Amino acid sequence: MRTMTTLEQLSKSVRHLAETVAHSFESMSLVDLNYKPAPNSWSMLQCLEHLNRYSRYYNPALANAIAQHTGEQAHLGSISYSWLGKKSVEMVRPQNTKKHKTVKHMNPNNSQLNRATVGEFLQHQQELLQLIYDARKVDLNKKAVPVEFFKLLKLRIGEALEFVVLHQERHVQQALRVKQQLAQQAAA
Repeated sequence: MRTMTTLEQLSKSVRHLAETVAHSFESMSLVDLNYKPAPNSWSMLQCLEHLNRYSRYYNPALANAIAQHTGEQAHLGSISYSWLGKKSVEMVRPQNTKKHKTVKHMNPNNSQLNRATVGEFLQHQQELLQLIYDARKVDLNKKAVPVEFFKLLKLRIGEALEFVVLHQERHVQQALRVKQQLAQQAAA
């Protein structure tokens, strides 16, 4: 896929995620936002907190990678994927229904969360939109973004951006399913 098309699609996805979260969760009660369908499943806020934890790492890592490579020749061809990038993107793709265990410090289970979690998620989306915009000036195939759980491994800037957005789509969909389960329980 051409770089600009990919970045435009990622921007569109991030704007859609922000609108979905604002529309779906901002007006809900704190009790409902913390509803868990089962003891070991996540609430809507826990899904968003999981994404916030990833954004706290990946937004600055992406900003650093983009800043380091701004001014170099921007690559306007296709984004190419490393084996790690392909595996990472496929693992978090929303269509992949296989459950994956998250690393302990990224697991929000048993966290005490409030409305600030939604606001933080929306703030991260604004930061991510700016990062995607800034990424137009760099070679997205530069291996420059350390993987959160093993920093010796690096993702390419383009594949890291795609990983972050797809990961967010996956867990926002999960939060929406929890909301639907809450509605079904209330209707029963």
